[in-house]
Amino acid sequence: MLMKVLVSNDDGILAPGIQIMAKVLADRGIPAVVVAPDRERSSIGHAITLNRPLRVWHLEPGVFPPMMPAYACDGTPSDCVVIGTEELAKDVTMVLSGINRGPNLGDDLTYSGTVSAAMEGVILGYHAIAVSLACRNSDPAAHYSTAAAVVMAFLDWFKENQIPNGVLYNINVPNVPIRGLKGILPTRKGTRLYRDKVTKFKDPHGRDCYWMGGVPEDHMEEGTDVWAVANGYASITPVHMDMTHYDTLEAMRSKGVDALLKRA
Repeated sequence: MLMKVLVSNDDGILAPGIQIMAKVLADRGIPAVVVAPDRERSSIGHAITLNRPLRVWHLEPGVFPPMMPAYACDGTPSDCVVIGTEELAKDVTMVLSGINRGPNLGDDLTYSGTVSAAMEGVILGYHAIAVSLACRNSDPAAHYSTAAAVVMAFLDWFKENQIPNGVLYNINVPNVPIRGLKGILPTRKGTRLYRDKVTKFKDPHGRDCYWMGGVPEDHMEEGTDVWAVANGYASITPVHMDMTHYDTLEAMRSKGVDALLKRA
């Protein structure tokens, strides 16, 4: 299977995670093109810029491996994927978003710019992977090389297997050295909710302000991504874009929703 990768992220083109991922791809001889935001765009979700023109510029050599073109864009992660696949690297076969600093577990994937960049790749018809390292700001080190090793192991598997289109692979990796990783588990999306999401405070002029955030609370069900990472395993969750709940759809059909106006 021929492979050429479009690499993007939401931490910005100068973030260490994307640079390490690009280097590992280059070391393995996998051709890649980098198109990423010019600054951090975390938690921006699947936003697309429609109200202004976007600008793109080529990075000088030295930031990324030689012979790997790299472009910064002043748009969102999803903008980068669209411009990358339609203008800058039309021959790519896969979108790889990351390595993100911080996890994208459970319901985080609905907010994540990292996952949304990969999601845009799926929508455009490409295979796509999002990869995140479950590190915290207080951690003494960020083991991006562990996350990169998991991605490369998955790509080896990916090349040997028939993979359906329309699937996004959301990878989350514990922040441990590779020797400390217990393994890789296929998982389903778990549940991650946030307690105390809104913090109210006063600005210097005495006006009310609100800071969004909160403390994550995970439902630790075995077989989910949140459980796997909490127990020392890398998690790979296949996610598809069809959000239709088919049981409810069939129930609506069988119980006469299509005849509502006829009864009025």
